[in-house]
Amino acid sequence: MASILDRKAIVAPKHFNRWFIPAAALAIHLCIGQVYAFSVFKIPLMSRFDVGEVSVGWIFSVAIAMLGLSAAFGGTWVEKSGPRKSMVVAGTAWVLGFFVAALGIATGQLWLVYFGYGFIGGIGLGIGYIAPVSTLMKWFPDRPGLATGLAIMGFGGGALIASPMSNALMVLFGGGTETENLASGLVPTFVVLALSYAVIIAAGAYVIRLPHPDWTPDGWDPSKVEATPMQTNLNVSANKALKTPQFWFLWIILFTNVTAGIGILENAAPMIQDYFPGVTAAAAAGFVGILSLANMGGRFIWSTASDYVGRKNIYLLYLGVGALLYLVIAFFGGSSLALFIVSAMLLLSFYGGGFSTIPAYLRDMFGYYQVGAIHGRILTAWAAAGIAGPLIVNSVVESQSAAGNQGPELYTLSMYIMVGLLVLGLIANVLMRPVAKKYTVEYAEQQQEVTTDAYSK
Repeated sequence: MASILDRKAIVAPKHFNRWFIPAAALAIHLCIGQVYAFSVFKIPLMSRFDVGEVSVGWIFSVAIAMLGLSAAFGGTWVEKSGPRKSMVVAGTAWVLGFFVAALGIATGQLWLVYFGYGFIGGIGLGIGYIAPVSTLMKWFPDRPGLATGLAIMGFGGGALIASPMSNALMVLFGGGTETENLASGLVPTFVVLALSYAVIIAAGAYVIRLPHPDWTPDGWDPSKVEATPMQTNLNVSANKALKTPQFWFLWIILFTNVTAGIGILENAAPMIQDYFPGVTAAAAAGFVGILSLANMGGRFIWSTASDYVGRKNIYLLYLGVGALLYLVIAFFGGSSLALFIVSAMLLLSFYGGGFSTIPAYLRDMFGYYQVGAIHGRILTAWAAAGIAGPLIVNSVVESQSAAGNQGPELYTLSMYIMVGLLVLGLIANVLMRPVAKKYTVEYAEQQQEVTTDAYSK
């Protein structure tokens, strides 16, 4: 069994069609992207355990925190073990997390939901997130932005499927659309999702392949690729990358962009209902799906555009225009449902674009060597943002509610906080410069970490 998971077992022949690889990547990312539909479970979970926003919000935060931590600590292992073994490990953890969470819901033990969906499932999220990314970049060296957009698009789109499906399953198993019915349908919903994801991830792991060492894209000659001021042909190791100011500027950029987006995403369903009381639970679930579509589309459209306009310039859009959109919601969001939805969709497209562009930005700064491990380490910014974003919004909502405020007033202060964070990220992006040559790795040092059987037939 172990042999079919090894790197040497999944090296593709020279003429393998590289477009099979995005499908394999989408298989796991569409499954683990369900985490973005978590807000559909929020009100039913609050009812089931009789707790508030913050208590349930911590389930999501723990999952995202573990995503970042497992990606950071597991990035080097993923590079050495290969994408198939990584996808199998990730899928096992993700599915097991659902089963443990279902047990916690059935027995009334909230800590088991934290441990299952949050801790165990979060490990599956982190390993599963980075497993196909560096592989796709190897298959698309001519279009790194397109490659990362293809890899990560599915993660943003996972909730597009999971949100309405989860709501429909809760209605089916709970016998109605009221909150108590949805709460009653939680356990079988979690079980059905777990079984479905197990099958899909296994199929993706079967299809995934590594490129043959002699393979290159048709018509692409790497010797003719010229480095630009913000795109190097040099390489930096994961350990040396941590010593560069560029890594930490990128960490701040990712943290601020994710914090700003995730605060809305985690609260999407209850937020639109607070802004517009006439919105039903089913319509709110539809809004989560729309945001997921924007998230997914942004991951592909904006990262592909970055191949033409540059990573630094595209982040000026994410952070600068994003700050303006939060101001629009703060001042005018409650006056128009259409304005609220359009602003939120654009923000989530920038949020998704930031995720899919960051691996290509890392490749530009640090080269292909160990880019997967560097990507894993920088996702600690996501872990921190996964805690900060929901905590900021949920804490503001609870404090404003306690003060007697309601509707849009519950969120206005958190919108201003997000504006400040995005401005901080904008400053970090403006300060980005090429990495100094003293941090680069010599070719001989790179070759020491490339084993013969990793690329043998």
